[in-house]
Amino acid sequence: MSTENMSSSPALLHRVAEKSRAPVHFTINGQSATALQGDTVLTAILTQHAQLRRNEFSHEPRAGFCLMGACQDCWVLTDSGERLRACSTFVTPGMALRTEPADAATFASGGQP
Repeated sequence: MSTENMSSSPALLHRVAEKSRAPVHFTINGQSATALQGDTVLTAILTQHAQLRRNEFSHEPRAGFCLMGACQDCWVLTDSGERLRACSTFVTPGMALRTEPADAATFASGGQP
């Protein structure tokens, strides 16, 4: 799925409480987004999109699995190439995230060519 299709997908998560926390501005695949202070990267992305990323081998949509940092299903990349676990990393102001690596080898190496 291209990032354009991901951007037009309805959000998987919808806030029903705690809407008054301070906003945190970040980017997903180069597009501006806003989360709330204290959100994990997983929450920040899934309140904007229907999936976290696509599996680098099967290309099936992923949205996290264990939600406690053990399974490696929620890895995303920063624009600088750092790989992080979306379920256990808090979103920070100005964070630039990529949900679609160039290829499986790049993703497996943590963004290093």
